[in-house]
Amino acid sequence: MAENKFRLVLAAVTENLQQVISFIEESIQNTDHSPKTVIQITIAVEEIFVNIAHYAYPEKNGEVVIEAVVSDDPPAIAITFIDSGIPYDPLAKADPDITLSANKRQIGGLGIYLVKKTMDDVSYKYEDGHNILTIKKLLS
Repeated sequence: MAENKFRLVLAAVTENLQQVISFIEESIQNTDHSPKTVIQITIAVEEIFVNIAHYAYPEKNGEVVIEAVVSDDPPAIAITFIDSGIPYDPLAKADPDITLSANKRQIGGLGIYLVKKTMDDVSYKYEDGHNILTIKKLLS
């Protein structure tokens, strides 16, 4: 099984979002994937990165490490976000009740819900002072 590993380290600020998206697109450029899959991955990456940029470091600026592992058997990508911000498990929050109208739903939580619904696997752990969130998506 062949794997290609990519790593990006940058400031966790929303101004770096396009650089993050480009990094992910470059990571999968030589794989067989559908446009729908790329859109789902891009939306998930944007949601996670923007949340880290907005909430992980409230008192100061911090860094985020993004690691992408592209494998070919099965064709998939695993993207891991690592930050040393406030410990926060986005998977611990209950999913929003999407049957309620928008004005009856609580604010927040839709983004990570979308990530959980569109990715094949989402996991979180807090280890050695770091939030580690990994999303996986099959590419074929």
